[in-house]
Amino acid sequence: MDESTFQFFLRQSTRDYAEDKIKAGAWDAETAMKLSQEEMTRFLPKGLYTEGAYLYSIVETETETQAGYIWFNVNENRGVREAFIYDFYIFEPFQSKGYGKQSLAALDEEARKMNVTKIGLHVFGQNDRAFELYKKMGFLVTDITMSKTL
Repeated sequence: MDESTFQFFLRQSTRDYAEDKIKAGAWDAETAMKLSQEEMTRFLPKGLYTEGAYLYSIVETETETQAGYIWFNVNENRGVREAFIYDFYIFEPFQSKGYGKQSLAALDEEARKMNVTKIGLHVFGQNDRAFELYKKMGFLVTDITMSKTL
């Protein structure tokens, strides 16, 4: 991912995260963008050059058109290298065409080259489509957080 694509990614990811947190009932609409920006700054303090952060453009090879992006971090935890997907998005015109599956398979390959033995992620409860894709790609539910508004 180059710097101009990163700036686009950062704007889109920040906005999408704020919207998802509002839909999930975790944040209110008045403060969601500010909170989302703070989270992005915390997880990507040096932007594209943050140590341990890997940001990739997903490109449709025939036309060299950007089809989406993926951001994951790699950390060492008790001697085990783990990756965590922070954001993964396939643009609407490219959805349901196999780009999600291909991208996650490519991530598996890349992670193995980095000696990563486990990949984790978070999916919002309202994102059924992503949840089903992750299950198809071998991800298992490790815990579930639920809430109820009174």
